[in-house]
Amino acid sequence: MALSSAALAQTSPTFPTRAVTLVIPFTPGSGSDLIARIIAPRLSVRWGQPVIVDNKAGASGNLGHNFVAKAAPDGHILMLTADSFTMAPAIYKTMPYDPANDFAPVVTLADASYAFAVNPTVPAKDLKSLIAYLKANPGKLNYGTPGNGTPHHLSMELFKSAAGVDILHVPYKGIAGALTDLMGGQVQLLYGTTNSLAPHVASGKVRLLAITGTARSALAPDVATFHEQGMDAMDAGDAYYFVAAPARTPPELVSRLNGDLSAVISASDVKSELLKLGLIVRTSTPAQLGTAVKSDLMRWRKVVADAGITAD
Repeated sequence: MALSSAALAQTSPTFPTRAVTLVIPFTPGSGSDLIARIIAPRLSVRWGQPVIVDNKAGASGNLGHNFVAKAAPDGHILMLTADSFTMAPAIYKTMPYDPANDFAPVVTLADASYAFAVNPTVPAKDLKSLIAYLKANPGKLNYGTPGNGTPHHLSMELFKSAAGVDILHVPYKGIAGALTDLMGGQVQLLYGTTNSLAPHVASGKVRLLAITGTARSALAPDVATFHEQGMDAMDAGDAYYFVAAPARTPPELVSRLNGDLSAVISASDVKSELLKLGLIVRTSTPAQLGTAVKSDLMRWRKVVADAGITAD
């Protein structure tokens, strides 16, 4: 429904009245952080106020998420987070906020594909031959992740369930250790972002067997998607990044934020810069984002319950 002229007149001139803070619930260098630092200067120009990127990492993103949940609903404190936001509630028995009701979805910004990588010693050239090998060798291969309860971990458990295979989980404290041991052969499989894995393919240290998403990645055009190889369960496996505001943020302000953020991230130079990082710009309405978040909250609760995953 179109906003009334009175509502627009009331909202547009009064926001922002001071600096806007983009809270990133992860460390510098994460996908959310990279996006924020690209769009913040452009938002500052558009809004005529400073836009500050504030990293509040900790507790799988819960620290930053909780900070935004408790903030004033006036648009001056926003969170730019990833879909791991929908995974933490499935893992932690208690949460300091309600992921379904304490936030107002604003806009989706970008997607990043994941890839399934193996050490070259694994005798598989595609998903079908890998699954056959895993079924012939139950419990004999290991997969590494950046840690228990990470998107990499939950997605691998989803793969295990869909494929009906038995692989041992080896959690690390970060992706670097897992990737190093994948290349060294201490673990044989790893599920990670395509941009983090692609540079190691040319050296022959890892082999990619499948990627998430509905289309092949420009970073690995020769690698077929899970969907192409008949595994629809991984179709929604892409990471996605989005902005949300505290609940009770006025709908007309949410609409204003959606339009401004969509315009900034859809600029050709921003798209080009993000593409180099393996990020594909994709925007949404607030309602579309809200539907995706609710769907993922239910999906990951099932994965965690079926796999018996608990927080460290």
